[in-house]
Amino acid sequence: MASATATERMREEATCSICLSLMTEPQSISCGDSFCQRCIEGFLDNLGHQQPNLRQHPCPQCQAPFRRTSLRPNTQLGNLIEIIKELDQEMTCKEHGEKLHLFCEDDEEFICWRCERSLQHMWHNTTLVEDACSGYKEELQKAVTNMRQLEKECMNRKALLPKQITEWNRQMELQKQKIQDDFKELHRFLQEEEKSFLWRLEKENEQTLKALRDSEASLERKRRELESHIQRLEDRCQGSAQKLLQGVKGALSRSSAVKLDTPEAPSLEVQTVCDVSELYFDVTKLLRGYQVNMTLDPETADPEPILPADHEGFTSGRHYFEVYVGESKQWELGVSMEIVQEDMDTLWKPESGYWVIRLCADGNYIALTRNATLLHLRERPLLVGVFLDYEAGAVSFYNMTTASHIFTFPRASFSGTLRPFIHVYPSSPLSLSPPDE
Repeated sequence: MASATATERMREEATCSICLSLMTEPQSISCGDSFCQRCIEGFLDNLGHQQPNLRQHPCPQCQAPFRRTSLRPNTQLGNLIEIIKELDQEMTCKEHGEKLHLFCEDDEEFICWRCERSLQHMWHNTTLVEDACSGYKEELQKAVTNMRQLEKECMNRKALLPKQITEWNRQMELQKQKIQDDFKELHRFLQEEEKSFLWRLEKENEQTLKALRDSEASLERKRRELESHIQRLEDRCQGSAQKLLQGVKGALSRSSAVKLDTPEAPSLEVQTVCDVSELYFDVTKLLRGYQVNMTLDPETADPEPILPADHEGFTSGRHYFEVYVGESKQWELGVSMEIVQEDMDTLWKPESGYWVIRLCADGNYIALTRNATLLHLRERPLLVGVFLDYEAGAVSFYNMTTASHIFTFPRASFSGTLRPFIHVYPSSPLSLSPPDE
């Protein structure tokens, strides 16, 4: 609602300087002043009788010369006059004919001073319209601030979702690769299981991505809803007092009721994992079908590498052997070329003819690849199996305590003779079979 001063100024601008009333069908002349159509035409007719040959006439307000042909309807001023008339009607009490200069807090309506004294409003909280408008405008602005904070939080949460989706996809790729690598080693008897695990993984992927994208869409809908609430509140603040105060408590109540519900976040931990230990007996049977008989050379002094005695080495085919490492604190084992350098620890890598994994003194397991690969084992292996597929160029390691895959070196091209490689330390004895055997 416009203030009293603003209303008076609008009324002044809309008053005809000839009849001193609100203009009727306002007409503008070339100098920019406006008058009632009847008033300006009457003014020109009188001058025409007095000075019939006069082509230009002085403006009744500023005396600037103008021609009758410059008369133009002022539509915008006419619309303003209609608004002023509506305001006059709105701000007049229909019952008492008095000015509605008070606002009843209880009934949320404009009243006059006589209404305030009536039985209907006698015990109600009333205040001047200007004061009520100022107070509620401040509350509405606070509501806008709260809404903006919720909108910001909503957008921040939404911004995290693409990163979560990217991380989820990265984990998907890593897990998919691990599952595929494990099954390639056991392809003969696990082909159907591989298809089953990958199918389950894909279903989990679809469900989780759908849940993440549903959360993203939900937050976007909430953001739009908040944006709509904010726009309505801002429109109310920028409108007239009538528009601002009409139903203001309901608007504030609705805005305070808006909350940003936190959707249940799907787990970003892959649930579909390949637990080869479930197939323990099949894995054990397969690997031990290629097992070779070996004995350790008692003449070899610790802590130098030990090569099993009575063994001619491998030049083709598939071969498997087991080493009982028990609670040993440090060891290396794998396969190596028959003639290799054995004087430098740094050379125990594939490019020097070694395919070896290590238990370090600090308790970490690593594969001695070109750049050492840290191995993450769920359980400490007590019995380690080493499987060589000469033609396939593969050397794989298994935790035979759980019959689970530990690591497979990248494919190599073998030539010459390969032999088992076992490196023990004085404080960490190893054997080719568990003590109970």
